[in-house]
Formats: sequence, C-alpha cells, structure tokens
Amino acid sequence: MTDIIQKIKDTDWQHITEEMHQKGYAVIPNLISDDECEDLKSDYTYAHLYRKTVVMARHRFGLGEYRYFNYPLPQLIQLVRTHIYPYLAPIANSWFNALHIDTSFPLDHREFIQQCHANGQKKATPLILKYGKGGFNTLHQDLYGDLYFPIQIVIMLSEPDQDFTGGEFVLTQQIPRAQSKAIVLKPKKGDVLIFTTNFKPEKGVKGYYRVNTKHGVSEVTEGSRYALGVIFHDAMS
Repeated sequence: MTDIIQKIKDTDWQHITEEMHQKGYAVIPNLISDDECEDLKSDYTYAHLYRKTVVMARHRFGLGEYRYFNYPLPQLIQLVRTHIYPYLAPIANSWFNALHIDTSFPLDHREFIQQCHANGQKKATPLILKYGKGGFNTLHQDLYGDLYFPIQIVIMLSEPDQDFTGGEFVLTQQIPRAQSKAIVLKPKKGDVLIFTTNFKPEKGVKGYYRVNTKHGVSEVTEGSRYALGVIFHDAMS
C-alpha cells in the first residue's frame, strides 16, 4: 500500500492544478493497478463493508445501484482519500477566495473530517457504483450537508470498450445567462478523475464569477461498469 502513496507524491500536481483551474477537471492516469481495481470490485459482494445500498430507480436517480462504505474504510480508499486531499485543498481555497466565500479548508484531511463531525456529518461517503446494460446516473451534485469540499474524485474500476460500452462520465457547466456546456469523458480502468463537486470560478471582464456544475453517467449500452467515488466530506445521513 506504500506504493499508492508514492504514486500520489509522484503525480504532476502543478499540471493537475492548472487543469482544475482551467477546466474544472483533471485525470491522473493509471494510479490504481488492475489487481487493486478487481479487489475493490469483489468487495461489492461483502455487505458488512457498507452502511447503505441505494437502488437508483427507486429514487429516480437513474438505473443501477451504489453502496456507501462504513467506517473504517478499506485501506486503499483511506490512503487515497487522505493523501490526495492535501493537494486539492489549496485549489479549493483559491476558488473560494476568488469568489469571496468566507471558508478556508485545512490542509490535513483528518482536521477537515473533524470539522464535518462537529457539524453533525459523521457518515462515510466513499461509495462503489455498479451499472449493467441500460444503466445510467442522472445529473447531480454530491453535497450531503452544509459543510462540503468542492472537489471530488472517481476511480474507474472497469475498462471502457472492453468491460462495457457507453457509460461515459458527463460533466455539465452552467455559465450564468448562457446555455449549459456538456463535457463527456472516458477515463480508463485505474484512472483517477478529479472534478468539481458543485462549482468553479471563471474569470470574466469584471472579475470572477461562479460556474455551477453537475455530473452523471450516460447509458451503458453493453456490459458492466463499476466505479469508486471518493467524496472528501462526510454526510448527515
């Protein structure tokens, strides 16, 4: 597991930071090995690891299901969550500063989680999502409470065009007084997709303005698609 920590350290975080400021998303390629992806997929069958299972159709969220992990998180997920966060916190702070939002995120994830728990947000939010043929996820934001971190990640656990077809990651950006922009991404197995949870700043002629975002998954046309979602804040329920 020390290998994943080194991989995170070796990532070109200057490039990631530039991509996040410019686009609101970035990709770390091949951070998670095939074996680690398969282990995470196999964990889906062990109900004791999870605090909650959501069948999307029951809530009109889409077609598929996902499971929220219990604490303590599996070691790989805990390491990823803990060691990626410090590189993202400065980005989040610069965004909030640009938009004059009076919030500052600590650089240590444990300190941020303590803030979540003090706010009554004590439930783990990392989750595994599973889609079969016809599965999809409607556009949404993963906030879970008043205290939230504005960046999250998805780790692809299945190989596009091999394990499944369709099922692209969809990100929409709503520019004020304009049509929404749709971005379609196809991360590969083991890739980490970093993206904004609910907004990013954009510089205009009169200063920075807020671009609201949502994300979802297009319809899976064949096969099975698994992904791991890592949200950095905890949930009320």
